[in-house]
Amino acid sequence: MRALLPSLAVLLLASGTAAAQSGPTEPPPKPMPDVSALISRLSLERYKATVKGLTSFGDRRQGTERNRKAVDWIEAQLKSYGCPSERIKYLYDPPPPSERAGGAPAGGGAPPVAPGEVPRISGGGRPRGNRARTGVNTDPMRQPDEKLRALNSEPTKNGPREEVFCTKVGSKFPNEMYIVGAHMDGHGWGEAANDDGSGTALVMELARIFSMPDVVTERTIRFALWNNEETGLNGARAYVEQRQALQGKEDPPGSGKYPEPKWLGMIQHDMMMFDHGAPGADGTVSPEQRPEADVNIEFQSTAKKAEDAMTLAFFFHRANELYATDYPAQVGPHMTNTDSTPFMDLIPAISLRENERGVHVGAGWDPHWHQPTDVFATFSDKDFRLGLNAAQTTGGAVAELVRTTIKK
Repeated sequence: MRALLPSLAVLLLASGTAAAQSGPTEPPPKPMPDVSALISRLSLERYKATVKGLTSFGDRRQGTERNRKAVDWIEAQLKSYGCPSERIKYLYDPPPPSERAGGAPAGGGAPPVAPGEVPRISGGGRPRGNRARTGVNTDPMRQPDEKLRALNSEPTKNGPREEVFCTKVGSKFPNEMYIVGAHMDGHGWGEAANDDGSGTALVMELARIFSMPDVVTERTIRFALWNNEETGLNGARAYVEQRQALQGKEDPPGSGKYPEPKWLGMIQHDMMMFDHGAPGADGTVSPEQRPEADVNIEFQSTAKKAEDAMTLAFFFHRANELYATDYPAQVGPHMTNTDSTPFMDLIPAISLRENERGVHVGAGWDPHWHQPTDVFATFSDKDFRLGLNAAQTTGGAVAELVRTTIKK
């Protein structure tokens, strides 16, 4: 196995999880005590409370006052954790659909299928089995809650946009960084509780525990809450465009400060809670979380950094076995339509979610996707616990990657 990241290569070799180092006589890996202690600071009730706080802003559609208020609220929460925050500012002003190439909608879609070809969804997966209809609800009257309907009534407007991130600075290698992200905007006339309040709350909860005063990390972690994901990953793309060239530059020289440390990896979280299985022949999905639900860890097999991303994904799979309490993980090669995409040709980039985005979610496995039913009350503790297990997975993996210790 060739070295891909300074911290990841060392940790893989030390833990015996690299394929070249493993064997039937190798003892199973053990959790690191300080990492276990850190992950124990996550709780189901705190995770639910953070999702609930986000839903108070409705669907948080980009280009609205409710979206701007949600950005302010997220930043206030991050500051309360002791995680120093900053903002990315950019302009979202796309041409109307009639002026786009071929009249195509923003964000593109699956490529056309030639006669005789096997159909593929965006990202490379092949749809199979029963499928249910999916789409984005644009009818306000489908939202029966009048207060929520009124909250979501302001239409989006093009113009300036902002998104927030906060940073845990590394004690030994402040110039190297992992990015942990989720998008905070939504649409569909619900509360965007799962898409993507669930991922946003996960990132915020990790920012909270890593920012505790007794927690020390050798490398830097950035917790990013992207905006404009639903319009084509615009917030994540703006971050890459504005900050890629700043990586690893000390500013001011000799200060030991790095406004944009070198990117070692990017971990995205998008829809974390609903794994109820495939739709039946009638198109309906079970109301209960399936017992075999799992945390889906995706990399994109066609990315320039696919090999490194795959290794990173399996490192997260190992962390799930060590630190997650309830649900296992699986690794898949089809990462699509998520904020890790702008990073995937630059650095190892992976995405955690409830199901495979194209094959599962795109085939109707989550009937609340972009719908008025994506509200806090829809989800049970089993659903929220799946999101918590994703937080435990990412928290455990990142804590090992940045070499976390807890001061006694």
